[in-house]
Parts: sequence; structure tokens; C-alpha cells
Amino acid sequence: MREEIRTMILNSAENGMITTKRISEMGVHRSALRELMDSGDIIRSGRGIYMIADEWEDDYRLLQKKYARGIYSHGTALYLHGYSERVPLSFHMTFPYGYNSPSIKKENIILTRVIPDNYELGLIAVTTPYGNAVNAYNLERSLCDMMRGSKEDIQTIQFAMKKYVSSQEKDINRLLMYARKLRIESKIRNYLEVLL
Repeated sequence: MREEIRTMILNSAENGMITTKRISEMGVHRSALRELMDSGDIIRSGRGIYMIADEWEDDYRLLQKKYARGIYSHGTALYLHGYSERVPLSFHMTFPYGYNSPSIKKENIILTRVIPDNYELGLIAVTTPYGNAVNAYNLERSLCDMMRGSKEDIQTIQFAMKKYVSSQEKDINRLLMYARKLRIESKIRNYLEVLL
């Protein structure tokens, strides 16, 4: 492969990733990907997604790239916000009802689906431990999601709620508004009565 094409592809990678779509937009034939893989310059990390070999792989960013409609939620979002001491063993992502991707079952993802009215409630961009931006729910939504779960992690909830109520960033009105919308207001109020 011509060195200029190789350099162009490697320099076009965003956060150590490049997609076949981006390669095509650059006017480079996809066979260039095969040559870069054969030379060890890039590694295929998913369908249409390639990582620069010497870049650190950010699983949060990679899964966000593969499943763009997924929003990090529950304990994973709390961890990304710094409100959980536990590094997630599985990534919890929320998708709108009707979303289906057969490949998601092969991933280390806990999948939650919500109605369209609640899908974007509290959606923000957060930074992963590797410095990349991904979609996640804000603190208030994440706390509500944890309380709604059928398999509540009491220790994580208690740690997060204690840290939240003592934080300067807390927004109790937003938390209660989300709790009403998600139908868990009484649970949230019970926690707040104990902690405030």
C-alpha cells in the first residue's frame, strides 16, 4: 500500500478508531483495510469498526460506536459519574422499545428498553475513564433507574445516594420530577427522608 494512503487512514482515526464508512468517504478502497490489518497497523474490533493497533481500546467508546442508540445507564452511568466504587463487570445500556440487534446478545451488555417518552430523559454526554465522550444518563436519571430495577444493588444505591445528597451538584427538584415521571417517587422520597 502506498505510504500516503496508510498515513491518511491512520491520521483520520478518531480516538484511535476508524470505520469502513469513513474510509469510503475518503475515497480509499476498502482493500486498504485488509492491507493495514495484515501489516498489524489496525485491528478489527467490530463490524465496520477498526482500532489503531497501538491505541488503548476504550470499551465504553467502542460499544457506543457499535450501538449508537444505546445510552449508558444504571450502575454503569453511576460509575462514569464517579458515584459508584464498583467498576462495572457488564455494561448497562438502555435502548428504546423496538430496538433489536442480534449481535448485542454476544456483547457484555445488560440491556434495558424504555418507552420513547423516557428514552432521552436525562441524556447527556460524559467522559469515559479513557477521556472519550459517550452518551449516558445524568445522575438523577441514573439514581432513578437503579431504584426502578428489579435487581436493586442496595450497596451501590446507598453509596450513590449518600454522595449525591452531600454534593453541591445535587438537584433534588429534578430528581423528584424524574422519580414522578418514572413512577418511583415514594422510593426516592423514602431515601431522601433518611439521608437529608
